[in-house]
Amino acid sequence: MKNVSLRQLRAFSSAARHLNFAKAAKELHVTPPAISMKIKELEEEVGFSLFNRTKRQISLTTVGEYLLADTHKVLATLKDAEDTVAKLKGVTIGELIIGMVGTAVYFVPRLLANFREQHPGIKMMLKIGRNRTHLGNMLRNGEVDMVIMGRPPEDFPARNEPFAIHPLVLITHPGHHLMKSKHIDKHELSNESFIIREEGSGTRAALEGFFKQHRLSPQILMEMSSNEAIKHAVMAGMGISVLSEHTIALERHLGLIAVPEIEGLPITRRWQLVRNHGKQLSPSAEALRYYILEHGQHEIDRLVEHPDVMPC
Repeated sequence: MKNVSLRQLRAFSSAARHLNFAKAAKELHVTPPAISMKIKELEEEVGFSLFNRTKRQISLTTVGEYLLADTHKVLATLKDAEDTVAKLKGVTIGELIIGMVGTAVYFVPRLLANFREQHPGIKMMLKIGRNRTHLGNMLRNGEVDMVIMGRPPEDFPARNEPFAIHPLVLITHPGHHLMKSKHIDKHELSNESFIIREEGSGTRAALEGFFKQHRLSPQILMEMSSNEAIKHAVMAGMGISVLSEHTIALERHLGLIAVPEIEGLPITRRWQLVRNHGKQLSPSAEALRYYILEHGQHEIDRLVEHPDVMPC
């Protein structure tokens, strides 16, 4: 494998992550035929097929699975080398890859935009993880410099630093009967129909912990995989839910969603900045870490107070 190139490995890594050559091409800013060519060259160099190909989908072969693990190591080592060089240049330039849970999309882009005003030479890429496990794998494989999430991974050495309060609140349609009373007993929730996030979601885990702690057994009406879908279902009067306060500020401001006062709520968590404990941060990553820890809570509070500037 002496003639394997980094472009081939990057094409292979992206195609393996997306299991789609077109998406890999879009990520790497090349054409789908260019991805196919790089992977074909790599397969010829390796001497084995790396993907099982059908008309509808592709999947990794056994050899592809093994090679992918080593490819992650090679690309992570290259990123470390780039970070080392960046240290010699200071924090005026650099490249950062930040992972985050979907819920954080309501404030992270604004937070990073404010940071970049102070550091215009630093390029940043955002990756949204499907769930906590997916984000943990990104950290482990060196695909991201740091992650913004609620519950840090527990299956490998990670360093997590809380930087902001993250309340989870009960949300209802404004005309829901729970809005007619004040200081509602939490046990009344057993009579309600809930719309909840999918398995693996930190919001769902927190809600299930609340149910278990207080021995509540409400009806689970349905599961949904996005905050936006849940908000629209609640606004339509289909049921109630628990979501991050940071995801509903605009709808609450417009009177489309209400937040009744329930005993034991909100569920208070914290936003965490998480990184691989065994990986040294580059100067640009260290600058972003300091900015988030120093200004994260203030920026989130400002967005909640002025939801008209929040992203849709």
